[in-house]
Amino acid sequence: MDEYADRPFAFFARYVQRRRLAHASILIAVLGAVTCSVSTQYGVKFLVDTLSRGPGNDSGPWTAFAVLVSFVACDNFLWRIASWIASFAFVSVTGDLRSDLFRYLTGHAPSYFADRLPGVLTSRITATSNAVFTIENMFVWNVLPPCVATVGAIAFLTVVSVKMAGFLVVVAGGVMFVMFRIAAAGKPLHHDFADKAAAVDGEMIDVIGNMNLVKAFGGVAREHNRFDVTVGRELLARRKSLQYLEKMRLLHAFVVVVMTLGLLAWAIRLWQAKEATAGDVVLVATLGLSVLSATRDLAVALVDVTQHLARLSEALKTLLTPYQMASHPDAMPLVASGARVTFDRVSFKYPSGRAIFEDLTIEIEPGQRVGLVGPSGGGKSTLISLLQRFYDVQGGRILIDGQDVSRITETSLRDAIAVVPQDTALLNRSLADNIRYGRPEASDEEVWNAAIAAKCRPFVENLPEGLETIVGDRGTKLSGGQRQRIAIARAFLKNAPILLLDEATSALDSESEEAIRQALERLMTHRTVLTVAHRLSTLRGFDRILVLRGGKVVQDGPPDELMQSEGPYRDLINEEVSRLAPQAA
Repeated sequence: MDEYADRPFAFFARYVQRRRLAHASILIAVLGAVTCSVSTQYGVKFLVDTLSRGPGNDSGPWTAFAVLVSFVACDNFLWRIASWIASFAFVSVTGDLRSDLFRYLTGHAPSYFADRLPGVLTSRITATSNAVFTIENMFVWNVLPPCVATVGAIAFLTVVSVKMAGFLVVVAGGVMFVMFRIAAAGKPLHHDFADKAAAVDGEMIDVIGNMNLVKAFGGVAREHNRFDVTVGRELLARRKSLQYLEKMRLLHAFVVVVMTLGLLAWAIRLWQAKEATAGDVVLVATLGLSVLSATRDLAVALVDVTQHLARLSEALKTLLTPYQMASHPDAMPLVASGARVTFDRVSFKYPSGRAIFEDLTIEIEPGQRVGLVGPSGGGKSTLISLLQRFYDVQGGRILIDGQDVSRITETSLRDAIAVVPQDTALLNRSLADNIRYGRPEASDEEVWNAAIAAKCRPFVENLPEGLETIVGDRGTKLSGGQRQRIAIARAFLKNAPILLLDEATSALDSESEEAIRQALERLMTHRTVLTVAHRLSTLRGFDRILVLRGGKVVQDGPPDELMQSEGPYRDLINEEVSRLAPQAA
């Protein structure tokens, strides 16, 4: 969909074409309704001319009356048909659009979301949906009718005077051209307003989503002031946008009023010269007022359409950014045969330019438990992220069972890896739903067994609705340790051959840590395990320790062997012992 990032009209047309029959029916009904509406003015002329002949012909006035009533009835009936179909078609378009944008958005790499506020992204999807809905409604009800009405008015004026109709063509065409040019010239103002409006949404969601932090540091008043400044920028941008368009309305009103009065005076002169009937004068008056009203509606519609097009265009540029890590066209499903992991001469630096690895090679045997230790910034978490292909390497390859992760389908790669992160992410759903996220097709019994294996039973049984308890936004109703146990249960249920642990016991109190370590011991059985650890005591019984410093492996071997020799691992152990000794005392 990224080809539509700079093509809002093509993006709009994409969804119209999906329901072309419904939109065609709406278009035909609206054209018919407007034609009948304009023809009503001719029906009035016909009735006036018939009445002007006197009461000699009794059937004439009633015939004219029937014609007029038919036009009025058809006008209203066709509008109702168009509205009924639009209530389905236009709403369906907003659903299609949001679904497509959400699917596209979730295909971005994690780095995309790290650089953008979640609130801004969600507001962009909502803004896009609202903009398209408004544009469709404005076009059908407020832009198309006055354009068709003006064309119809010109056609009927030819009955009175071809010169008069020609004059109206020139004036109406000139007004339309000038209005569209003026509207287009104000596009930067409308885009600026769209950008400022999105920033307000993002600011609100960012603060509300971190309200505990704001309250803890007494930042409520500061956030109020910051928000007032952000809203002030949006109001200023909106005011400039509206004032610019108001000038366009004023110019339009002046031209149309002068035009209508001129046409009416012209018609009266023709009547005085016996070149027009009383009905013709009434026709010119009613058509002039109709054109005045219609083009005034058009000017108002252009205000809204222009602003919503700006919001649509701005949102598409943000949402439809090309993927930084597109799936390889020849990607194949992973064929697992033991879960061997290989980092083959890997070089990597973050998009910001910070280099992490240069020509790094690591071979991890199937079923091996490997601990990653070392100072912060050494590359431990980056190694875990690269294995999950959250980023692409600039050099070398990362292999699982001999298959390059960049050429593996994303679904099969995710199926092969279970993760227990340090900062456990939970959805605002039930405990069972969060555990089942590891394997959606799992039965209730399997979910409960996974919860028991992860030592969740003691606290789950004390919850009011057990596994059906809603955990709150990001799991705020649970303690840190409880959230981490849910993550472990999710990994149990997924039963993937590769397990990634990122400080999996960091949020646990000392009383439950040993029980959780036992659960992890069961979880790690017969799996290839990579564990990022700052507490080295969690690596007891591991097959291998990799000490990373500055993106390089400075020590590699079984923990017992590393302890027996001088080096950074023994230094880390001694530091941890000396740090924990006062606490034990």
